[in-house]
Amino acid sequence: MKNENRFLDKHEARELAIETLYALDFNDQILNSPDLTNLPGKNEAEMKELSEEVLFYARYLITGVLSHIEEIDNMISKYSINRPLDKINIVDRNVLRISVFSLLFEKDLHPSIVINEAVKLSQEMSTDVTYKFINGILDAISKKEISR
Repeated sequence: MKNENRFLDKHEARELAIETLYALDFNDQILNSPDLTNLPGKNEAEMKELSEEVLFYARYLITGVLSHIEEIDNMISKYSINRPLDKINIVDRNVLRISVFSLLFEKDLHPSIVINEAVKLSQEMSTDVTYKFINGILDAISKKEISR
């Protein structure tokens, strides 16, 4: 049961990271150095409801993506041949960002876990068909860029 809770915490943290990156991206603040004390889109009461584990991992993902945004966006652009980065739906773009960050920098996560989680997040937070696009981009990146 403990491992299941850990998985749920990480899933919730990824959702929170996507929501935060979405808010920053939507408001053209993704390249700024935002203060992550209170996450955009969350009020004080909502912040208090989040567990420490969720907040810690979400902030780790957000900070990691923002620290490597140029490298991550270049990688996405390289493999998104028919769709420029600015034409990718904002939710999908940020699902891709946290997933590429995880592929590149979270060496303890197997690429198939990252891809499966990205597909699940896309199905939950975006449209029904974009998960195929996300799966294709991440699969190509994991096969051609990631050496494990």
